[in-house]
Amino acid sequence: MEKSQELALTQMRKSVEKLGFSTEKYGDPTLMRFLIARSMDTEKAAKMFVHWLQWRSSMVPNGFIAESEVPDQLEARKIFLQDSSKTGYPVLIVKACKHFPPKDLIQFKKFVVYILDKTIASAVKGREIGNEKLIGILDFQQITYKNVDARGLITGFQFLQAYFPERLAKLYILHMPRFFVSVWRMVSRFIEKSTLEKIVIVTNEDEKKCFIDEAGEEAVPVEYGGKAKLTAIQDVVVPPLEG
Repeated sequence: MEKSQELALTQMRKSVEKLGFSTEKYGDPTLMRFLIARSMDTEKAAKMFVHWLQWRSSMVPNGFIAESEVPDQLEARKIFLQDSSKTGYPVLIVKACKHFPPKDLIQFKKFVVYILDKTIASAVKGREIGNEKLIGILDFQQITYKNVDARGLITGFQFLQAYFPERLAKLYILHMPRFFVSVWRMVSRFIEKSTLEKIVIVTNEDEKKCFIDEAGEEAVPVEYGGKAKLTAIQDVVVPPLEG
């Protein structure tokens, strides 16, 4: 680790303490995600970290979202969690054609947390380091106007950016229909530049080849050109974290 990073981490820890909170339970890799998300500005990173602690305490008081809290969202079987990519990142797949704008927004927000928490946990080998990432696949194949949920997409990205900073390694968008382009442009206004730079809209065979190569044939389902079977996220057993 560079000297400048060590100094930034030390200053961030002090700034968090000044705000009345502690970083004692969190290692450098976790804090570094917040620093990177705030361009190494220690004060902004400290405020973001404290906001995350407060949000986590309120939204996830038990430390995790139980499946019994999100039954309607799980019933659709629209989220899939694959084996790790070649780079060691778990591959998360969203089938948009199985999603409909939720009537219960609170349950949907909890479902977003459930998805991201479980995906990150699947990348942990024993004890969490704090710098685990994921690869996402957002598949728009066979979607209709009834599946369009701009608010849901915005909520997902906002949660990812505010509460799971630097967890996204890459997001591949597949089969985006022409009618959805204007919706995506609107949604993109709510996505930070650093996140947009990690998003690839796959439109040709070369991009598809790169996508399969990066995610890995063993993690990519057969229907996308890989060798894996789709596994619904609720069917994946994730070992409990140590500590």
